[in-house]
Amino acid sequence: MPGPAPADRTTAPRNPATHLAASPQLWALPQVRHWPLWGTLLAAAVLALGLTAQLLPGGSAAELVVDQDLSQHHAALLTGVAMVLNVVFGPAAGVVLVAAVALYLWVVRRSPVKAVAFGLVACSGWVASEFFKLIIARQRPDPALLFDPLAPETGSNSFPSGHVSFAVALGFALYFLARGTRWAKATATAAVVVALVVAWSRLYIGVHYPTDVAASFLAASAAVLLLGGLWNRFAPRIMDRLPAAASPRTTGSTGSTRS
Repeated sequence: MPGPAPADRTTAPRNPATHLAASPQLWALPQVRHWPLWGTLLAAAVLALGLTAQLLPGGSAAELVVDQDLSQHHAALLTGVAMVLNVVFGPAAGVVLVAAVALYLWVVRRSPVKAVAFGLVACSGWVASEFFKLIIARQRPDPALLFDPLAPETGSNSFPSGHVSFAVALGFALYFLARGTRWAKATATAAVVVALVVAWSRLYIGVHYPTDVAASFLAASAAVLLLGGLWNRFAPRIMDRLPAAASPRTTGSTGSTRS
């Protein structure tokens, strides 16, 4: 008597996020309902905030008061913290940090898929900030108008803050790693605190306006939301086309049938 017909994987409906979580080879990212809508709304809010700040007469001058007030109250300890954050969350050190964590996940934890996902989430904040910088092209605060400019920067790359966007996205990425463990709440709390401190440091140094750092939280969140939805939808299909990733699932399936 012939055995049962093999299951047709191409016709069985499946939820990408469920399939992603069920496979040991894959890693599902948290995904909110209607993620394309929420991601688009957050991105639209960033654009609205940027255009308002850029086009509103006297808007930048009014916001500069915050930077000027902080500039008049610099303290040695606070200045040291701000300058350290300026380096740590800058592009050069940020790349090293992300690469180090991804390499650890890949080599030590032997989870290349998780390493790739972590790197994409962590870097999504930078990508989002650069995207909006090109559209808004807001000039940075004039260092000559500050009492004590710590790291004078000029150019049309003020909105939003790349440092803050990276800090927010990195916080999401680290929380995703800790999700489901006893470190989840502590990681989430630390991520929020660090992002807020980085936002403060950008104003303390005097290289961004308040709306720049506020928009960074929205921009990075939009990027993470959209990336999470796209990852859960397309990662299973990509992994199914990789022989090295598909073979363990095939072997396991065959073995269970024979037993």
